[in-house]
Amino acid sequence: MSIDFLHDKIRKTKNPLIVDMSITQELMPPHLLEEEGDFVKAYLRFCRELLEALAGVVPGVRFSFDAFALLGENGLSNLRSLLGRAGELGFYVLLDGPQILSPWAADRAAALLTDESYPCQGMLISPYIGSDAIKPFVPACTKGDQDLFIVVRSANKSASELQDLLTGKRLVQGAAAELVNRFGESIFTKCNYSRICAVSSAGAPDSLRNLRAQYKHMFILVDGLDYPSGNMKNASFAFDRYGYGAAISAGPTVTAAWKDAENATSEAYIEHALLAAERVKKNLQRYVTIL
Repeated sequence: MSIDFLHDKIRKTKNPLIVDMSITQELMPPHLLEEEGDFVKAYLRFCRELLEALAGVVPGVRFSFDAFALLGENGLSNLRSLLGRAGELGFYVLLDGPQILSPWAADRAAALLTDESYPCQGMLISPYIGSDAIKPFVPACTKGDQDLFIVVRSANKSASELQDLLTGKRLVQGAAAELVNRFGESIFTKCNYSRICAVSSAGAPDSLRNLRAQYKHMFILVDGLDYPSGNMKNASFAFDRYGYGAAISAGPTVTAAWKDAENATSEAYIEHALLAAERVKKNLQRYVTIL
């Protein structure tokens, strides 16, 4: 299971794309809002329909705990339902964990990782309260059941204000990468990558180059293809010479692709999501060959 499972799915699909199901009300297909009557119901249908369409096309999907928690009383029950369905369809399921601002919040988030009510293979967190954010997750990773994805360099525009600052002879993001490596350096899978993984930005090519060069056994999730600064050439720096060791995450680039298509209507959003997933695959193949 775990990273080995994700690697196997990438090998079979030749597409390392993990589709982020987060979306704003402005990007929601209008016909779903009209037919369902409110955003919560429309979002549930949106995710269900996309899951069915993308099964076998991409290796993984990604959901946000906080995004669903903020939807009100039905939000988390909808999340549990979607996580279960994604697993049934054979996806690698990544859950963005709740915000971690204290060691106690980290303990609660780590409990979610092994909670059968929220079935997922991996959880994504920020380490910027220090190692207290990471320690509670290590037992689940050591057992080999689940993976942990730790944000080293986030994709948002203002990330450079903190994460690209020098602290001594290294960048702040470099210190975060060393934390990831320290906790993950002995937790390898059959594919020779650690279950404790790094997340960096498709808009920060130096970060991706440095991670791949310095940490041979660190699996990297490339985030931020939805930002203007993100591109596939940058993303390619995260992969090893065999086309493995990394995955790419994209949301509206795929899920809201219908908005940028000529003469497209929202009713065709699934068709355009499939076309966008194929474009991601073909664009990456210009730089990376997945053996």
